[in-house]
Amino acid sequence: MTDPNASSSAPAAAPEGAIPAATLVIMRPAPGGGPDEILMVKRSAAMVFAAGAVVFPGGRIDPDDHVVAARHGFAEDDIDGAARVAALRETLEETGLAVGWPTLAETDAETVRRALLEGQLLSEILSGRGERLELDALLPFARWCPNFKETRTFDTRFYAASAPTHRHELTVEAAEHSHIFWASAQATLAMADRGEVSIIFPTRRNLERLAQADDFAAFSAHAAAYPVDLVTPWIETREGASHLCIPGHLGYPVTSEPFEHVRRG
Repeated sequence: MTDPNASSSAPAAAPEGAIPAATLVIMRPAPGGGPDEILMVKRSAAMVFAAGAVVFPGGRIDPDDHVVAARHGFAEDDIDGAARVAALRETLEETGLAVGWPTLAETDAETVRRALLEGQLLSEILSGRGERLELDALLPFARWCPNFKETRTFDTRFYAASAPTHRHELTVEAAEHSHIFWASAQATLAMADRGEVSIIFPTRRNLERLAQADDFAAFSAHAAAYPVDLVTPWIETREGASHLCIPGHLGYPVTSEPFEHVRRG
């Protein structure tokens, strides 16, 4: 079908029943120079959603994320605050990297990560340690809610952040991920084009957007020039073929892809 509002901005509300989620793009200077590297994780082949795909770390927003956000000055119903907490928490759980938590010593990160994975609430951990997160260290730059009947519907807020200065060994959480690596946006896109990794439609579009900036500072300037409107891709017929499309006013250099080539989830 063709979306009747194809030329207008994205809708203001996510579809009913969409699962609130957050994801984090972590950028660090490349050891040998060149564009910043981005932390990517490969999802386990056993996962229901995006099995085997390479994605940014992230996941669902939990009720306790709202509790933590409220303790950091956000209103109880402020989804942005809870999403920032979720992005940091999920990143720590999935990779062992503590972003936005400068008082968490490198040697303590694995202990806190294990406690989270065993079910302890982040609010309890922070209270017990007498520490706070730096939620303003996260740069909001996108919000996506693809609505495909073949997959779960996630209303995902995207944030970017600079990596902590330490570079300890990262480890995957085996239940969700099978591999972790640092690579520039350009390099990950090239790997996907060669068939070495698989990326879903939102990840590809955001990697293309990230590839326009060489480092976190440049991407921050880029992000500031565009609104964070909800992106819900639609199908449109172009030159006799179906394309999956997104709005053209949000800073993405590629705004459509032949539907037959798209990996949706």
